[in-house]
Amino acid sequence: MTRKDGLYTRRMRPFPQARFLTSAAAPAQFPADHGVEVAFAGRSNAGKSTAINAIVAHHGLARASKTPGRTRLINFFALSEHARLVDLPGYGYASAPERERRTWPALIEALHSRAALRGVFLIVDARRGVGAGDEVLIEWATGRRVHVLLSKSDKLSRNEARRALAAAAGVLGPAATVQLFSAHSGDGVEQAQRTLEAWLAAPESTDEGKSGG
Repeated sequence: MTRKDGLYTRRMRPFPQARFLTSAAAPAQFPADHGVEVAFAGRSNAGKSTAINAIVAHHGLARASKTPGRTRLINFFALSEHARLVDLPGYGYASAPERERRTWPALIEALHSRAALRGVFLIVDARRGVGAGDEVLIEWATGRRVHVLLSKSDKLSRNEARRALAAAAGVLGPAATVQLFSAHSGDGVEQAQRTLEAWLAAPESTDEGKSGG
């Protein structure tokens, strides 16, 4: 059964054990590379933290901020004993000190090499569409599933949202699946939850269909 609960429309909480696990400033601080992980990425201010909280149905799990670029470390959240969600720093906003930004490429590459990483949810503001930074992230994720959430879709009219979805699908092609999403209205939250649950439950991917949702 689906019900309204404040900001989110949700079923029974899909990840009741969700909790913050650790923040990593260096690969040595990553959790042990076992189980299953799904990363969340996106341009700064695309609504990544809000999307995480809505999908996990856990208000405040990922700290949302009105100031772009506040997520500066790689944050790991435990969803169960063997499943984790990984919150990546937002890109496209240079608020962090230069010394700190220089550490990010090594962190991101170390994450890519992890056997546990099952796929990536990419958060894209529906009003902006898929940009160059998003395409770079999708290229980085080659060989793994990518699912794009066109966030803040409630700020578009129905026709605008339909056009935004078609435009994104045209840009992405077979590299990623895509859906409309609004944490505020609840539109698309259950679809995103089902996608995440399926990825976490599926056996290790083969080369065929790794970019599918």
